[in-house]
Amino acid sequence: MSETAQKSAVVLLSGGLDSATVLALARADGYRTIALSFRYGQRHQLELERARLIAQALNAAEHRIVDIDLAAFGGSALTADIPVPKGRPADALAEGIPVTYVPARNTIFLSFALALAEVAGAGAIFIGVNALDYSGYPDCRPEYLSAFEALANLATKAGVEGHGVAIKAPLIDLTKAEIIRRGTELGVDYGLTLSCYDPDEAGRACGGCDSCQLRRRGFAEAGLPDPTVYAVEPV
Repeated sequence: MSETAQKSAVVLLSGGLDSATVLALARADGYRTIALSFRYGQRHQLELERARLIAQALNAAEHRIVDIDLAAFGGSALTADIPVPKGRPADALAEGIPVTYVPARNTIFLSFALALAEVAGAGAIFIGVNALDYSGYPDCRPEYLSAFEALANLATKAGVEGHGVAIKAPLIDLTKAEIIRRGTELGVDYGLTLSCYDPDEAGRACGGCDSCQLRRRGFAEAGLPDPTVYAVEPV
């Protein structure tokens, strides 16, 4: 494998705050980045336009959008006719597995990223999971990522031949405020990102879903202005 190929990475890019920061971090680490997004039946497909803008702004070498249909299975407020929770109290955000969990989503996304990495000769896959996520989502925990990396290197030609892939989650131990500060240092334009689970047709964030609350709190704790445009300005 060439030196250039070994320094390539697939970056899962949703169009949100965390994945934009991860793309910037991968670039800062010297990787040639291949951004990978999914149209998977999510209600917030506006995020894909944001992903396109982010990939351009952060100079991704490629940006691919893959169509899969997780709405065929449903089971989540993001892929089925289930209301997105709004206005949950802060202490409830880290309790249990929320209805916005999409069954097996990260396993599916990482599997696609693994296939692309093997074809592209990329030695790493970057994913934007963090400490706030793995308290609720089972497929955002460090032990899950370690297990997937072990599987990836057992189940691929590249892994068997000694050119395995590393699963990198550079935000895993960071708070939202720390993520925002790091991204700001790297020049991420957070005005391009969309975190909301239930934006309106104009792309304005709802302000009340779990993701909006975590984002808003992160900017406040970072001491930085939140560039998000909200349909109703939070009190």
